[in-house]
Amino acid sequence: MSDLPLRSQLAVALGRTAARMSRLAGKGDGSVIGGRIGLRLDPELLTRLAKDRKLVLVSATNGKTTTTRLITSAMAPLGEIATNAFGANMPTGHVSALASAPGARYGVLECDEKYVPMVLKETGANVVALMNLSRDQMDRAAEIWLLAGKWRRALEASPQSHVIANCDDPLVTWGAATAKSVTWVAAGQHWREDSWCCPECGGPLDRQGGEEDSDWRCRQCHFARPRPDWVLRGDTVVAPDGRAVPLAQLQLPGRANRSNAAMALAVVAQFGVPPEQALPALAQVKSVAGRYTTVEAQGRELRLLLSKNPAGWLEAFDVLAPAPGPVALSINAQGPDGRDTSWLWDVDYRILRGRPVWATGERRVDLAARLEAADVAFTLVDDIEQAVTAVPPGRLDVIANYTAFQDIRTRYGRAL
Repeated sequence: MSDLPLRSQLAVALGRTAARMSRLAGKGDGSVIGGRIGLRLDPELLTRLAKDRKLVLVSATNGKTTTTRLITSAMAPLGEIATNAFGANMPTGHVSALASAPGARYGVLECDEKYVPMVLKETGANVVALMNLSRDQMDRAAEIWLLAGKWRRALEASPQSHVIANCDDPLVTWGAATAKSVTWVAAGQHWREDSWCCPECGGPLDRQGGEEDSDWRCRQCHFARPRPDWVLRGDTVVAPDGRAVPLAQLQLPGRANRSNAAMALAVVAQFGVPPEQALPALAQVKSVAGRYTTVEAQGRELRLLLSKNPAGWLEAFDVLAPAPGPVALSINAQGPDGRDTSWLWDVDYRILRGRPVWATGERRVDLAARLEAADVAFTLVDDIEQAVTAVPPGRLDVIANYTAFQDIRTRYGRAL
């Protein structure tokens, strides 16, 4: 840190002070306000803080916070890692993460999809991990084909960056295809409703196989699934040398987290961490920023699941307790969530039939209309507490979008 210009040192110091005051005031972990002040005083602070570090950028619509945590855990033997562990995934959060670990040679940064080009240009990241693209906050981030196009241009202009990309997602494949060097991971694609057309020519994509061991190609042009280097098959990841790496030790549930783990293994291998060394570290991760955490409340066990978009809801349904286990659903539409709730109609809620379901959150009436259309019986409540007290002692799965999730997490304890 001492080799920074005086202006940058002052920006870092004032940013840290602001972050500390924010934490003391109970306004969060302070990473956003700290980074904002730092960048206001020195607009080139991110570039300066990234200099001489080996950086990984992790981006996706779903799973980037979890995958960032997995990569960070697996890289721990290499030394101190600078990371934005709590999901502040825009430049302000990146500045705070790097400033808080001035001696860290490595950095693993979750990056909002929209900000990948900017952050890549300013940091020159060594590795970029791209996992999936689907509809999310379109009132803020725009059409996902536009995002994939921005990724293409950014990676073409960053030949020093090695890309780890999920080749089962056609949009991710197209976005990564201009990179000078790519490691392809067959990590699966559960949600396919945003990738039926070829992003290269607009023609139809023909698909073979299921969510894993799948193949796809355009019917009208050359665009096709690349041959993968790493392959996720059920509970096993097959490495490039043919070794089978079992994922049975993972404590994070569901197929989405097996996909996240496959991506993490491919990333850390770029830094010389072999799968057999990385896997025990991945297995130690039980929850991420409150996701999958179980908290006690009035004799009930609440398991918190975050779902921000149609693809995320599909992942949450995959890890629900067996029917007829009760479920509480909470939907807000604040700035971080996206103001438009029309995406609720893209989620197939019929899987909840036969369960006790409670609907709450600021936009509970929108949610209620969707559940009624899906012929799902539910109880509309004004507050999550009403759902908790209505459930008999035992387990309750709670699925919420971003700000609703944070509200519930704050109320019942911010366990990580």
